[in-house]
Amino acid sequence: QQYGVESQMFVGSDMGIMAGRISYFLDIHGPSLTVDTACSSSLVALHLACDSIRKGESSVAIVGGVFLMSTPDFLIQASKTGMLSPDGKCKTLDNAANGVAVGEGVGAMLLKPLSRAIADRDNIHAVILGSAMNQDGKTQGITAPSAKAQEQLVTTAWDNANVNAESLGYVELHGTGTKLGDVIEVKALANVFRRQTG
Repeated sequence: QQYGVESQMFVGSDMGIMAGRISYFLDIHGPSLTVDTACSSSLVALHLACDSIRKGESSVAIVGGVFLMSTPDFLIQASKTGMLSPDGKCKTLDNAANGVAVGEGVGAMLLKPLSRAIADRDNIHAVILGSAMNQDGKTQGITAPSAKAQEQLVTTAWDNANVNAESLGYVELHGTGTKLGDVIEVKALANVFRRQTG
């Protein structure tokens, strides 16, 4: 399908320009990039921002995530791929899981080293102790996660944060809303807990 060609379509939706627009508007000069790793984009951006602060590349970072559907293309393609729940409900970790339900959203946060946030008397909503990122490599399919890669990622993240599974009281996870993906992600998490706990 053809759409009217307007300059706003380019400057308002081009991946390379989006992060730069924020830097331009706020007149900030550190690393400015847009990350697209599908479902993990926001967390990968968070990991990269924390790493930039730890390395001294940045003293403060703005990190965020955006999902907007300005055209019907994504819904059409996701539907043809069989990723969408036919009843429009995402049933994560449920035997009735049959696909994702898509929603639009935007979120952003400001990151600082903890010592600076305390000195600045900021409202501190969370402390990020560590993070990690990886890739599944070859799996049963492009949308199928790898239990082995998921286990390694969780283990590395906890090691980086100097966190032991015994100390955790709450875990939040990304669920695909599919019988295949959710089972693999829960199994990977359970395996790490079994290795680190009784």
